[in-house]
Amino acid sequence: MGNDTLSLLLPRLFLVLSALVALAAAQSGTDCNPIKTSGCPLDIGLTNNPYGVDFTKGTMDQASWTSVGAGSVIYTSQGAVLTLSKKGDAPTISTNWYIFFGRVEVLMRAAPGTGIISSVVLGSDDGDEIDWELIGGNNDEVQTNYFGKGNVTLYNRGGNSAVHDVQGTRHNYTIDWQIGQLTWYVDGKTVRTLKEEDAVGGLNYPQTPMKLRIGSWAGGDPDNAPGTIAWAGGVTDYTKGPFTMYVERVSVTNRYPAASYSYGDMSGNWDSIKDGSRGVASATNSTSSSSSSSSSSSSSS
Repeated sequence: MGNDTLSLLLPRLFLVLSALVALAAAQSGTDCNPIKTSGCPLDIGLTNNPYGVDFTKGTMDQASWTSVGAGSVIYTSQGAVLTLSKKGDAPTISTNWYIFFGRVEVLMRAAPGTGIISSVVLGSDDGDEIDWELIGGNNDEVQTNYFGKGNVTLYNRGGNSAVHDVQGTRHNYTIDWQIGQLTWYVDGKTVRTLKEEDAVGGLNYPQTPMKLRIGSWAGGDPDNAPGTIAWAGGVTDYTKGPFTMYVERVSVTNRYPAASYSYGDMSGNWDSIKDGSRGVASATNSTSSSSSSSSSSSSSS
């Protein structure tokens, strides 16, 4: 790639990444960034571990999930049905709890439609993020991405993988998030691996407790930045909707389960995260025995 081409792409990529981070921050419902502000609320942890839900049974599991964002979310024999019908819609379901490393599996079908983005996002209070993104105008590809502490100054995080018929066929999208390595799988096959040291020496490696959010939004909305619209595949024509994604099942293993998590300092490093219910011990130390058994169970499944 020549310097002239790169100079044109970088501003566009910046606009795209900035838009995605802003969207993630809005969906997370977090107003307190613990690496910038002291006294943030504790993060409630997943203790029912491992956790699984089958949305095709027609129920939401209100103890674990909340519907956020405009748009329709209903539960039928097809699963959680998230429908984007008009400008401003961004139907999303979010867990009420956080995990601290672990494994997430989502069985789903993406929404069609130019500019429509179906996403599976792990996101933390301090801007760490791990993504699956499926572009509505491309039925045979999935994108992966990650962020560390909300940093969007680099443009080499995204990845693309060929996956056939993401809208018509259910696929298993898995994130295996561990200290030292992050792996994305589709239907049990590795499509991308990130080592901690390759994320700016670990500084941009996602490493703080995260909520899971699943939903869709219009990256191609005419009011979005031109770079965002281009990344999303073009301008969204809402008259061609509604645009619907289907989430059938979700499985989650919390590697270091605790009733709650707190930030021991403002570093945003994994070894500063505390078991909030104990107040002193690092969450990775205080739950090592239970998490080891959970990891073994997940690996054998």
